[in-house]
Parts: sequence; structure tokens; C-alpha cells
Amino acid sequence: MINIKIDYKIKEDIEFILEAEKINLSELSEKTKISRTTLEEIKKTGKTTDSVYDKFYSYLYNNGYRINAVKEELIKEKYHNILFHGSKDGLSEITATGSRNNCDFGSGFYLGETYNQALSFVCESDKSSVYSFKYSLADLVIKRFECNLDWMFAICFFRGTLGKYSSSDIITKIITETKAADVVIAPIADNKMFYIMAQFTEGEINADVALHSLSASNLGLQYIFYTEKAIKKLHPVERYFLCSPEREDCKKRLIDRGYEIDTKLKLAKREFKNGLYIEELLK
Repeated sequence: MINIKIDYKIKEDIEFILEAEKINLSELSEKTKISRTTLEEIKKTGKTTDSVYDKFYSYLYNNGYRINAVKEELIKEKYHNILFHGSKDGLSEITATGSRNNCDFGSGFYLGETYNQALSFVCESDKSSVYSFKYSLADLVIKRFECNLDWMFAICFFRGTLGKYSSSDIITKIITETKAADVVIAPIADNKMFYIMAQFTEGEINADVALHSLSASNLGLQYIFYTEKAIKKLHPVERYFLCSPEREDCKKRLIDRGYEIDTKLKLAKREFKNGLYIEELLK
């Protein structure tokens, strides 16, 4: 377990916007509708209320400052090995058993390669935020998955949809190797993608249709830190406030992506009619 004590860097972000727009604190107060007294207090303490955070960061976002996305680029240039985690209510500590057991690869601490990956999983929550972490994989046992059958079988196993196939030799081998790892690195599968996987495990579509449909998502890779040894390789860098307009834009992008996946599923059903079904693969 490691403790997480990170406040938003609003103090530094206020100083940035004052310099970028060449304005003073009174002018910023007028633009953001945040009192000068409150802004002065933030400059002293670096803290304020959620409503004030939202006013300030909404002002930045609505005026074209994609500050979180730019910070992502800068910290990757500075530290190189950076991962992101989205939290619905904020983090005080992280452990290897911090997630639900029915996540993609069971219980573990989940991170993604990009800020937008993390944002997409928590944008529905008003109190959500994103964290960045430096990491190292040195001296850790790594299990890697591609967008293939093994990956799909593993996720369906951990999400509990394989039923009678869960004890097959193929599945047992995959899960044994997975559980022996400190860190699993695999393509991300959100609930929209899992809907396609469920159709495969229920025998409604074949493996080729499923995999070609899933490849449309292209959400990047997720890193699941399984063990306390792995957790100790994580070091928090920054916490990012998710303002209302940014979260709303993310929701719209997810809707568009859902349409794209639905379209590819329909086309894949036409193009890949002769693929193998689950009962043929796991006899």
C-alpha cells in the first residue's frame, strides 16, 4: 500500500493563466466570477472548494486551454514512464486489492497509458479526478496480452461469463500465467467492448467477428498492478481536476465511439461469417 497525498495544482495554474493572458488578479476574478479574496486565498494555501475549482478550470477549458492534456505531454517528456488512473471520488491510498473482482483482470490497481483513457472511465462522476504516476517495471513479472483470443478469454473469465468453459485446459493455462504476474499489460476493454465479448461467449457471434469488432475501439493499453511489490514501483506525480465542460465533451466522444463499434460489429458479421465459435475453440 502507498499513501496518496496530492492536491490540485491550482495555485500554479492561476499563476500560469495570469502570465499567459497578461492580466492581474482583479481581471481574472471578473473573468472567472471567483472573488479576488478567494483567489488570493488560493494563492496562499493552494486549496479551495469543488465549486471554485470547477469555475476556474471551466474558464480555462472554455477559453481553449486544454491544460490537463498539455500537462500530460510535458510530464511524459520529463519522466517518460507515466501512467494515468481515473478515480470517481479521489484517492487516499492505493493497494493491489483496490478494485472489484469482476474487472477485466480481477482485483488490482488499474492504470492507462493516456490521460484521456483515464478520463473516459470516470467522466460520468461529478467528483472524479485523474492521477498521473511515474512507474518502473524493473524486477517484476510481466504478463502481456495482444488483442487476440487469449486476451478475450482472460477478460471473459475474470468477468464471469465463460460458464462451463472456465475449467478448460486452454483457459486454465491462460489464467495460471496471468495470476503469476506482478503486472498485466493488455488492451483496454470497456463495457461497450465487453458487450461484444459476451455475445461471443453466448455463441451468438464467432471469434473473428468479435475480435475485428473489438479492434475498432483502439483505447490503448491498461496496466494492472497485481502485487504489493508492483504497487511500490508507482510514484504519484499530479492530480487533475475534471471540470464540467471537459467531462461533457468526453461523454459525447464516448457516444460517438459507441456508434463506431456498433457499425464495425455489423460490418464484421457480414465479412467474417466462417470464423470459429466458442464451443469449437474450447471443446
